[in-house]
Amino acid sequence: MATALYSQQQKQIGTRSMLAETLPPASVGVTVKLYDDLSSAIVSGEIAPGAKLSEPAIARRFGVSRAPVREAIRRLQERGLVTYVANQGARVAEPSAAEFLALLDVREATEGMAARLAAESMSEAEIAALDALVRGHRGEIERNPMGAYLQDEPEADFHRRIAKGSGNPILAELLCEQFYPRLRLCRRLHSTVPGRGREAWGEHMRITEAISHRDGELAEILMRRHIRAARMALQAALAVSESAKPGKRRNGGKR
Repeated sequence: MATALYSQQQKQIGTRSMLAETLPPASVGVTVKLYDDLSSAIVSGEIAPGAKLSEPAIARRFGVSRAPVREAIRRLQERGLVTYVANQGARVAEPSAAEFLALLDVREATEGMAARLAAESMSEAEIAALDALVRGHRGEIERNPMGAYLQDEPEADFHRRIAKGSGNPILAELLCEQFYPRLRLCRRLHSTVPGRGREAWGEHMRITEAISHRDGELAEILMRRHIRAARMALQAALAVSESAKPGKRRNGGKR
């Protein structure tokens, strides 16, 4: 818990310091909250991919001036959640499958490291909470064995817990603030492979067991395999989707 609290405090300090350079002091807190609200709305799907972000509309919705709205949108763009299109303005990002695959490549290395460090750094209470979290997800899997395993709430996300438990605030900030918002957006845009959710849950259980036994080397190996399996499943799903497009024969040849 101390690690998570430290990480959150560092995030807030860093955010406020950065914003203080560009905004009046009274606007900093407003912008931080607005950024958090918009980020949550985007990754949850409340604001749809491709939707235009109108500064006046957002200002009216949240009862703020245009300056914090502009700054919040700028930060969302830096995080990869928003793109700026010439003559169209800011829109919610629509990550491609290629971007999703590239994100998974980087996650394999960084999350493997996080799992190893977590096995060494997490307190017994944090490990017990991680184990309870994963076991609690079992009900979701049993209700829909072939469905997705999205872990929509940030604090209920297995990977965030491990990142924050790594004891490395730089790694935790990179994963939790840079990668995971984009990952959640990608998850919603690219269909989940049927049955992959159940497999992923089993992999989470084995990673948790390795961490609970303080076996950092095994935890890293299992986490890397877990991310690699997700990437392979996505690639397979994309191949099936491509072959099913009109104008393609089953054998992949041209008409």
